[in-house]
Amino acid sequence: MGKNYNKLKNTRWNLNLHTVCEEAQCPNIGACRGGGEYTTATATTMLMADTCTRSCQFCSVKTARKPAPLEASEPYHSAKAITEWGLDYVVLTSVDRDDMPDGGAEHFAKTVSYLKERNPTIVVECLTPDFPGDLRAIEKVALSGLDVYAHNVETGPELQRKVHDLWANFDQSLHVLKHAKAVQPEVISKTSIILGLGENDEQVYRTMKALPEASVDCLTLGQYMQPTKCNLKVEEYITPEKSKYWEKSGNELGFHFPASGPLVHSSYKAGDFFLKNLVAKRKTKAL
Repeated sequence: MGKNYNKLKNTRWNLNLHTVCEEAQCPNIGACRGGGEYTTATATTMLMADTCTRSCQFCSVKTARKPAPLEASEPYHSAKAITEWGLDYVVLTSVDRDDMPDGGAEHFAKTVSYLKERNPTIVVECLTPDFPGDLRAIEKVALSGLDVYAHNVETGPELQRKVHDLWANFDQSLHVLKHAKAVQPEVISKTSIILGLGENDEQVYRTMKALPEASVDCLTLGQYMQPTKCNLKVEEYITPEKSKYWEKSGNELGFHFPASGPLVHSSYKAGDFFLKNLVAKRKTKAL
């Protein structure tokens, strides 16, 4: 484990914060949090507690039609903890909160604002819900001062009904990514596809090909792992060779940062030096 691992864990418990890294028992937790000479210390923090208003079949997060009200102080405390962790790069994500007028967009925006006030150099990625296509909610996050706007399509249109809650759909996800980029062209846009759900190669490639048309810069592709017996079963385990094939395809399609592998997920090594430097170049208008 890296030098930051215990510090992050202790602060998280003291302030009652949630991280996806621990909630999902991520196998990459030590590598991401540690940082070092050739890596970037990063963590993924989950905002708006741990109960979702949706019930997607690949996810084991608790669900409820009307979860508990949000903690008004959470953005401030999250920013304070993240600053104390000494991270180079942080991913802010959340459950879906369709019971709220803006889906929690203001919560994201406040957290980013507090973070940038405390540490202007930290790279902030927001991995957001789709806010049921609400343009104002998308704009609120995209214009909050973040560096990377991420929203995961998860799978192609053919498997949407099998995988996602009825609130979600592929075109809506593309709409979120495209609008975020339209209102803030300098932001890096990012999405993820999970593999092993029964998709075929043609469907994966067609999904990948649709993403640059929605102005997506970065893409990760990773293996689906069944979190509980109640969730979708794994239909296929993707070989390392096939993962390399998808990464090569991503490069050919023009993605700046295509990552594919069995342990890759949307927040995998999010602060990789390449992605961090890509953000820096965008800020100086080098791209």
